[in-house]
Amino acid sequence: MLIAGTVIVDSETVIEDGAVIVDADRVAAVGDASELRETHPDHESRTFDLVAPGLVGGHIHSVQSLGRGIADDKPLLDWLFDAVLPMESAMDADAMRAAATLGYLECLESGTTTVLDHLSVNHASEAFEAAIDTGIRARLGKVLMDRSSPDGLEEDTATGLAETESLIREYHGAANGRVRYAVTPRFAVTCTEACLRGCRELADAYDGVRIHTHASENVDEIETVEADTGMRNVRWLDEVGLTGPDVTLAHCVHTDEREREILAESGTVVTHCPSSNMKLGSGTAPIHDYLERGITVALGNDGPPCNNTLDPFTEMRQASLLGKVDARDPTRLPAESVLEMATIGGARAAGFDRIGRLEPGYRADVIGLTTDRTRATPVHDPLSHLVYAAHGDDVVFSMVDGAIRYDDGEHVGIDVETVRSRATRHAERVLEEAGVELPARGR
Repeated sequence: MLIAGTVIVDSETVIEDGAVIVDADRVAAVGDASELRETHPDHESRTFDLVAPGLVGGHIHSVQSLGRGIADDKPLLDWLFDAVLPMESAMDADAMRAAATLGYLECLESGTTTVLDHLSVNHASEAFEAAIDTGIRARLGKVLMDRSSPDGLEEDTATGLAETESLIREYHGAANGRVRYAVTPRFAVTCTEACLRGCRELADAYDGVRIHTHASENVDEIETVEADTGMRNVRWLDEVGLTGPDVTLAHCVHTDEREREILAESGTVVTHCPSSNMKLGSGTAPIHDYLERGITVALGNDGPPCNNTLDPFTEMRQASLLGKVDARDPTRLPAESVLEMATIGGARAAGFDRIGRLEPGYRADVIGLTTDRTRATPVHDPLSHLVYAAHGDDVVFSMVDGAIRYDDGEHVGIDVETVRSRATRHAERVLEEAGVELPARGR
């Protein structure tokens, strides 16, 4: 296939009247559209206003899709323990499949072709099957919680680690390597030392398995961990083996000098979730400082109950603007840096090679956008438009591994109306069973 338009190759290169040649699951060529049409005359041709690499969601919670809007305007630990965790506890296998499918379809139709997904304790296999069925590229894992957790989610340490290992054996490398595993402790507040050290042992035992958890998102969380362990959060995670180039830590809003040194020295990846951090009042992560230290930073939406969307373009815009206002410096986190976080940084967070740019030999993860919007007129700078003006609903085409997954409002091979209807029914039942009180205005 020949995919033509203004091609955003990466954060540094834009080709007007460009094209991308896709052969099987790889990018075969990138360059001037007229030249590529001459050299590849037999390729089917598609044209979009903007063509870009698929974006990477460096930290999402697909299975929280059923809770969009259930716990607005609450601090993190209340939000988590009063609403989100009870909802997860009440979800059966069918609800988990519905939630994950809904989340992945939202990602694909918003330009996210790869996700690093933090699931729940129960029924994790349903999300793996949803990832395989929807065609998204995904690294995901069952959540581990063996202390200070609600009924239905807290489990014996050995049981949780054994189920994790079983899921690794079944799903790591599934769908021709498109689906991979991340060992996923919830966070230090709900995991014993034995659990956290067990996570490191599992990741070391299986080639290519990564670790994905939360860290230093909220001041109360840090105080709780320090009271339990005598250490700040990142220092404790480093002590138990949960830092390194195979580890992605979501948030890292509140870190001291030594913790930032640990992140840089160990090669740990940080995922910035600006909308979630803003909505939960968690604070502003020191992203510019991380980047200056050489720390890889990705972008994530977090979950629908604290965002409330999985739109990656919102996160790019928010990341840049928040960085500028925090430093009172309009030069901070320019569009180029933010796009790098949403592509190459995300690829490193999710642990996939050869994604995040449109280059020969890279995986054919490609998105097409329309600029046929009043909001998109005029487009002086395609890169600026992508970061500051584009929305997820401008995406009209998503390809993963050379397979078209979303095209002109339709999810290929999936009845999205049925998915949405099923998710709505499950959400009503699950929230009632969980005893989550919805705001009066929503009734």
